[in-house]
Amino acid sequence: MECWYALYTKPRQEARVGEQLEAKGIECFVPLYTERRRGEAPRSRPLFPCYLFARADLERVGVSFFRWLPGMRALVSFGGVPARVPEEAIALVRKRLAEVEACGGFRPARFRPGDRVRVREGPLAGLEAVFEGPLEPSERVRILIRFLGECNRAEVPVEMLEAAGERGHPPRRTRGHGRWVKR
Repeated sequence: MECWYALYTKPRQEARVGEQLEAKGIECFVPLYTERRRGEAPRSRPLFPCYLFARADLERVGVSFFRWLPGMRALVSFGGVPARVPEEAIALVRKRLAEVEACGGFRPARFRPGDRVRVREGPLAGLEAVFEGPLEPSERVRILIRFLGECNRAEVPVEMLEAAGERGHPPRRTRGHGRWVKR
């Protein structure tokens, strides 16, 4: 019986493995989204880096077929048994990708790494932090918060953040070698 299985590939080999599977007559699904950055041409990126899905009958094809494909690492398994991916999960991923592409792709982060931000709502409301970066391709971002004398990482929705002030370094006090800047 044909079922969907998750395949774990080497980095940036999802498309290569997918092409090999389709050449052998096995249906595969590599979830891709279009990344758009200012000043760059749009490019396709995998939604799940190093993973793709294949629909096959393992009794007919055999597990070793997948193990020896160039670019493959493993068939995702639990307790030595290949994990089946429900048909509904594949349909849901396809539907969500279609919705995202219809809206023009994932929204780019409004902040750049190193920007100072303030948390507007939630349990961290009012705290200032440093924007570390997006958790692609989700709508959550990672920030660094100084709390109780330590820097801690937190993951929050990007909608909870606002700009806290200017980005940059404090003004210079010396010109080097102990020579003070006159003000």
